[in-house]
Amino acid sequence: MHILITNDDGVHADGLWVLAKKLKEIANVTVVAPDRDQSGTGTAVTLRHPLRLSEVKSSIENVRAFSVEGTPGDSVILALRYALKEKIDLVVSGINEGPNLGNDVYISGTVGGALQGFFYGIPALAISVAAFEDLLFDAAADIAKLIASGFLKKSLPEKLLLNVNLPNLPKEQIRGLEITRLGERNYTDSIDQRHDGKRKYYWIVRGEPRWDVREGTDIWAVKGGKVSCKYGKD
Repeated sequence: MHILITNDDGVHADGLWVLAKKLKEIANVTVVAPDRDQSGTGTAVTLRHPLRLSEVKSSIENVRAFSVEGTPGDSVILALRYALKEKIDLVVSGINEGPNLGNDVYISGTVGGALQGFFYGIPALAISVAAFEDLLFDAAADIAKLIASGFLKKSLPEKLLLNVNLPNLPKEQIRGLEITRLGERNYTDSIDQRHDGKRKYYWIVRGEPRWDVREGTDIWAVKGGKVSCKYGKD
């Protein structure tokens, strides 16, 4: 089994390498990820600018790693169509720093990277930890390994996209797993107008999220200390 790993936090993000180390226990692993933070790029694919692909030093023996001057979607397309000659059995995007819950999935670069694998007929997993500080990646890495093993053993459908979110808790404190639907997580955006000395420019500033915590949603599950698993399939 050969797993392609990407993310939207960049090729040097800690969560990506915790994930790669864990998945290396059950499969061959290759990392192809953006060269910098690409959070919020969603399903974007670069069509009007050149893309640059560079091999970078890997921190794990026998795991090749490449950086892409582009989005997570670009990274997966370049990996599948050019950089990797081997058959890819699973695309995993993460481990993301921060939740991808509710409406956020539509702009998530983490989900966008996994979605490109799904478009190519490859099962795909996006996995995130719902926090931005003092992140605990071990439980997410274990869940990713468990799901990947399911694909390896053919106990999961071959054409499946999973979006998994975990509370930022030690493994022993997680209260189970729920199959969920999307909740609503909205923001009040504001525009910050600035000036660089020559002309005005604008900065979109995200406000505090408003959570709609309804039973059965991904937000409800994570708020309750559970793993949320939202799936899509043909």
